[in-house]
Parts: sequence; C-alpha cells; structure tokens
Amino acid sequence: MSAPSPSAPPPPPSASSRKLLAAGLVAFVVIALGITWYVLRASTEELALTQPPPTTSAPTTPAQPPEEPQPQGPPLPALDQSDPRTRELLGAMSSDPEFQKWIANEGLIRRFTAASFNIAEGESPRAVLAFLAPQGAFQVVERSGHTFIAPESFARYDTVARVLGSLDTQATTQAYKMLKPLIDQAFKEIGPPGQRFDSTLSRAIQRMLDTPVPEGDLEVVDTPGVNYAYAAPELEQLSAAQKHLLRMGPANARAIQAKLRELHKALGLPAAGR
Repeated sequence: MSAPSPSAPPPPPSASSRKLLAAGLVAFVVIALGITWYVLRASTEELALTQPPPTTSAPTTPAQPPEEPQPQGPPLPALDQSDPRTRELLGAMSSDPEFQKWIANEGLIRRFTAASFNIAEGESPRAVLAFLAPQGAFQVVERSGHTFIAPESFARYDTVARVLGSLDTQATTQAYKMLKPLIDQAFKEIGPPGQRFDSTLSRAIQRMLDTPVPEGDLEVVDTPGVNYAYAAPELEQLSAAQKHLLRMGPANARAIQAKLRELHKALGLPAAGR
C-alpha cells in the first residue's frame, strides 16, 4: 500500500515568487524526473486526472545498494537554510535566462523531494507544485466528428521543455550528489521507513519513461461537466503523473523523456522497482 502523500508546505508569499519557485522546482525535478513537469494545477477546462483503482498488493522495496561516498565540498547548511547553497549549485546547470529566474525562490529541496515521491507513487504532485500553471487556456479542435487537443495547448509547455532540455548533465549530476545529504534528510520526513531516496527517484524517472507517447494527434472525449478525458483507454488508465506529461504534447514529452534517460544513467541510480 502506497505511503500517504506529503502535505504541501506553505506557498510563497507573492505571485511573482510563486511563479519563480514553481518553475525552479520543475527544472530541479527533472533531475529526478522533474517531472515535471508537468505537474500543473488542473483547471476545469483541462483533462480529467482521475487515478486508476489502487492495487491491493503492497509494492516490494528492492534491495538497496550501500551508500556512495559523498563528494567533497564546503559543509552543507541546515535543511531549513539550504536555499542559497542549492541555488549556487543549480545555477551551473543551465545558462537559459528563464532557468536563472526559476531558481530565485525557496523551499527547493523539500518540494523536489515531495514531488519526486508523489510521481514515484503515480500520484499528481500538484499538491506541492500547484502554482505551476501554463499560460493561456486549454484548447481543442474538432475534425470529422472527433475532438483533439489543439497544438496551441501543447505550445504552452514549450518553454518548460526547452529549459529542461538545456540542463547540463554533468552539472546536474554534481549538484545532485552535493545536495544528496539534504535530500535524504528531507526524504526521511516523508518517506516510508527503510526506503531510500535514490530508489524513489529511480521509480519516478522510470514512471515517466514508461509513459506511452502516441504519434500524431491526441484525441479526447467530453466528460460530464466541462472536463476532457483521453479517448484511448490505454492513455486514460495511466496515472495522474503520466497524464500530466502527455498533456505537454508528444514533442515536448519525448524531449523530456530523452533528458530523463540521460540523467538516470549519469546519476547512477539503481534499477527501478515497482
């Protein structure tokens, strides 16, 4: 049985800081997932995000390899005071101006850890990343009696995909390893006893990589109310986290999956277990 989702930390105090923190976390989540993604507050115009029925069997936790030695560097601050050091390390990950704006806020370690745990469990991380909303409205197009997600809806996520693709793999790997003690500390606050974050991170990434990304248009059907659901049963039965990735559009989803494959290998994470 899945561990309960962690409660969201208090939101940042202003609208501008919420946007910056949101984006920064998505970029950081791509280390894990990041997913990122993709993790957006569902509006009444967007796709239904119903979860598939929970399984009755408890997932097995794979055997954990011994902890690797941590890289040498300046002593890490306490978790509650870790944002300046985190931003310093994240700053080397991308020169994209948008990314530099993203990392200007707070709570990065705890939110990254919580979002990764949610995604690993197949749940939507919008409880901790609810402030991450795309610009513009969700749109559909009608063709030959069928309804499809409009290209304009996918284009709302182009900036996120571009920034995530710009992450330097070596710098991202170094930042993760340097911050690992703080990440582990944050994970102990929310994770099941005996479970290590490396395994959780691996499962989060693998869940995103396992998301089927169809070729061509994505057909949706109108559901009671004003929501839409995927017309293909194999897509509609996906977890909420995977549906968020699909909502970014095929091209963006594939670009993010490619970066996740690269990062999973570079980070030396254990094989994902369900």
